[in-house]
Amino acid sequence: MSLHDEIQTIGRQARAAADELRSLSSAVKDKALLTVATRLRESKGKLQEANAKDLEAGREKGLSSAMLDRLELTDKRIEAMAQGLEEVAALADPVGDIVSQTVRPNGIRIAQIRQPLGVIGIIYESRPNVTADAAALCLKSGNATILRGGSEAIHSNLAIADIFVEGVREAGAPQHAVQMITTTDRAAVGEMLQMSAYIDVIVPRGGKALIERIYSESRIPVVAHLDGICHTYVHADANLDMARAICVNAKMQRPGVCNAMETMLVHTTVAPSFLPVVAKELEAAGCELRGCGQTQAIINCKQATDEDWTTEYLDAILSIKIVDSLEAAIEHVNLYGSHHSDAIVTEGYAAAERFLDAVDSATVYVNASTRFTDGFMFGLGAEIGISTNKLHCRGPMALKELTSLKYVIRGSGQIRE
Repeated sequence: MSLHDEIQTIGRQARAAADELRSLSSAVKDKALLTVATRLRESKGKLQEANAKDLEAGREKGLSSAMLDRLELTDKRIEAMAQGLEEVAALADPVGDIVSQTVRPNGIRIAQIRQPLGVIGIIYESRPNVTADAAALCLKSGNATILRGGSEAIHSNLAIADIFVEGVREAGAPQHAVQMITTTDRAAVGEMLQMSAYIDVIVPRGGKALIERIYSESRIPVVAHLDGICHTYVHADANLDMARAICVNAKMQRPGVCNAMETMLVHTTVAPSFLPVVAKELEAAGCELRGCGQTQAIINCKQATDEDWTTEYLDAILSIKIVDSLEAAIEHVNLYGSHHSDAIVTEGYAAAERFLDAVDSATVYVNASTRFTDGFMFGLGAEIGISTNKLHCRGPMALKELTSLKYVIRGSGQIRE
């Protein structure tokens, strides 16, 4: 069978499964998720054996330490996957929720009801936990899903997908509710992007090159973020101990993820006292610093270029810029940022509210690390991506964001005059 025919078959199977999933009971969906969670824990050794093959291949290819970190399945991350499935199972099923209802003067009753999107294609790189998170959210929200992971995580992804498919079948859910494309041929992505007859939305997770390709080639609506260029601004009235802890966490807790801080903005009045302290801690953690001219006058660091302000490092590298006002910080964030996650550290109510109102990002923080932009941390169970789109959803894409609205109209013989 040719690659084209193989992908088309997967698409037809997904469409048929989506038709069944639309009316599948919450009990069956939850049973499937809990079964998979149990199997993930029981299969820890099998998962780590598969993951070891990917890690070894990644080292041979010269992947960065940050990319290898994204790829690794530790005991803690496998447990987090299982817990994520259990949390999704515990969430209320959004399918069938009545969002609004009205009665018109002629007696017609009109309601808006949540419905699954249908078939969701997930194209992603590196992080194998996305396999479980995406499949779980799609299943719970009544959507069939087609998964296409990156070649660097192929063994890990297939192992997780096999466990998921077994659990879904055991629970009595449609056989093809979750399907993984097994080939690493890049042409498979191109085939998926043309399947508008079978796939309703594409959700990509990965590097800039992947996202740009998908935006360029897709005939299917895409929900994604192109970059995760996240900022933390330390205002003139910030608690500097709090600011130090937040900035170090935002950059170094996991530097290879999309919600990690890439640029730190510091008000000129606190820069002389704040920068030496935070720089010492960041460098001790292995972070390379690049700063503007004013920053270089205070701490020893590399010169930041214009390119640095628009770069998502996904690594232990941080660009630093000193600004002379809140408005200058807001201007920088809106000009150079990717509208993903941005934070202000301040003790002032007015400054906080101005930042929240003026920064045009999917998630905006006051006195907290940008590392919280995550469906799990937001209490959504998990998410299949962070959307910086303005249609149809923005921010963590979780259960409700995987549904659409249907108008249901009930009458008693009314006709339009």
